[in-house]
Amino acid sequence: MENKITLKGGEFLVKEVSANDIFIPEEFDEETNMIVETIDAFLETEIIPNLDRIDNQEEGLMRELIQKAGELGLLGIAVPEEYDGFNQSFLTTMRANEFIGAGHSYSVAYMAHTGIGTMPLTYYGNDKQKQKYLAKLASGEMAGAYCLTEPNAGSDANAGKTNAVLSEDGKHYIVNGQKMWITNGGFADLLTVFAKIDNDRVLSAFLVESNIDGITFNPEEKKLGIKGSSTRQIFFNDVKVPVENLLGRRGGGYRIALNILHLGRIKLAANVLGSAKSTINHSVNYANERKQFGSLISEFGAIKYKLAEQVIRTFVTESTVYRTSYDIQKTIENNIAEGMENGPALIEGVADFAVECALLKVYGSEVLDYVVDEAVQILGGMGYSSEMPVERAYRDSRINRIFEGTNEINRLLAVDSAMKRGMKHVYDLFENAAEIIEGIDDIEEINTSGLTYFEEKRANFKNFKKAILILIAKSSEGFQRKIAFEQEIMINISDMMMMMYIAESTSLRVEKLQNLKGEENIAIYKDILDVFVYDSSFIINKSGLEGINSFATGKDQVKLNGAISKLTKISPVNVKEARRRIANYLIEENRYTF
Repeated sequence: MENKITLKGGEFLVKEVSANDIFIPEEFDEETNMIVETIDAFLETEIIPNLDRIDNQEEGLMRELIQKAGELGLLGIAVPEEYDGFNQSFLTTMRANEFIGAGHSYSVAYMAHTGIGTMPLTYYGNDKQKQKYLAKLASGEMAGAYCLTEPNAGSDANAGKTNAVLSEDGKHYIVNGQKMWITNGGFADLLTVFAKIDNDRVLSAFLVESNIDGITFNPEEKKLGIKGSSTRQIFFNDVKVPVENLLGRRGGGYRIALNILHLGRIKLAANVLGSAKSTINHSVNYANERKQFGSLISEFGAIKYKLAEQVIRTFVTESTVYRTSYDIQKTIENNIAEGMENGPALIEGVADFAVECALLKVYGSEVLDYVVDEAVQILGGMGYSSEMPVERAYRDSRINRIFEGTNEINRLLAVDSAMKRGMKHVYDLFENAAEIIEGIDDIEEINTSGLTYFEEKRANFKNFKKAILILIAKSSEGFQRKIAFEQEIMINISDMMMMMYIAESTSLRVEKLQNLKGEENIAIYKDILDVFVYDSSFIINKSGLEGINSFATGKDQVKLNGAISKLTKISPVNVKEARRRIANYLIEENRYTF
């Protein structure tokens, strides 16, 4: 793999890349495939048969299953070899996260342990801390949890009141406070706890063993879904934490928290794919067995629509997750080549793509909600019965739009981050926007004459980007620094960015598939792309017009609306027949094989 960085984070708004510059999941190597086969086998033998026991929170079961995953090496995939891990690439870690996503509540416990429970130590711990704890986390001897959220500090993590004061002898920090919604809280051995030292303005982070004096736990929370995931409030009453357990530097906790959230967002986008694909399999299996009015329901157009949309939205999410993951991996490798240590190189690499991580978290979580909702609908009354697996999938999905920052927060974050990077001239966002505004009277619809299939798609995406830049430029001009308070317009921009980025990523994947497999073998993928670009054009158009009409008036409003409409115009698509072909392919295979 070359070390060449194609795009900086957020730069997709102003720059094009070729299909050869991206990674697609069809390119995973044998070692990665062996790892995910192990995960598949583990889920089939240890998790799926025990889902009811897991959801009933049978005493000790989840802790035992975490330990078993550790014995198979599944907890140490991203952990360095010197701490008994496998030190796999970012891409391979993401693929593992995808496959574990089919594990319902277990996947939440696994992701909390390997992600927020292990990564702060992996990337910010010193050698002594890693020697003491990291190998035990990788083996499953210890289980990890992450204590950030407080009753009055949810999305505003830095508003937390948990406090740490240095003891008189200087050997301990005395920690007092309360944490809530702590995943793995009921059985974790090592807690990453965020608190403010003395009267510091920002958080620090501490490694705290859960069995020391002064730590108490509320009973398990009763939740809508992910019932098997341990979620508890944790109280710290004069807890003595050795000074050597300060993680990173004093006041560095807020940065740790933010960077781990960026990482958690893209991991969540991968994780939902496993659940989505599993749920699609349940949907098509049932549709191919259930008869109504003398026919299998898989023969009905209304059911085919649902099956096709489940596939389309899952496929485009997967395409974008691995495009972004590859960009992050190349950035990590470049950081290392420039002299960074592995931990900071990864953290900075992920943080560079905060825009994409936020957009993917939003889109992936909303895709899974769509997939599980339509699965229940396809199964009808049986889908509402707890006897069927889609009922559990439906309940378990809902948390993902809240995890890792709500989708509303992430939509705002994506736009704010992109605009700030533009202001810092990381890429020429506002310069490109000004050029488009200057030539707005000359904007024309695409002339498709003589364009190849993928040339036309690239022309579409180029125009979609222009529409986004027009709204960014004009809303920034109108509201100046107050644009951050115009959340509705910010969300309009975010939705435009999200749909464009995902459509472009899917097109690049399909083009690369054509290069690999030949044009005659990718017709079904072009159907997926055509339908998604068609739908995206209308969403981008609607969001653009809503944004413009929120502040523009008179001739300016007419001119801007006209430009948005021209830039979002695409060639007609027979989406009905395209969706039917996608559904028929799924129905024939009787499982997701895209």
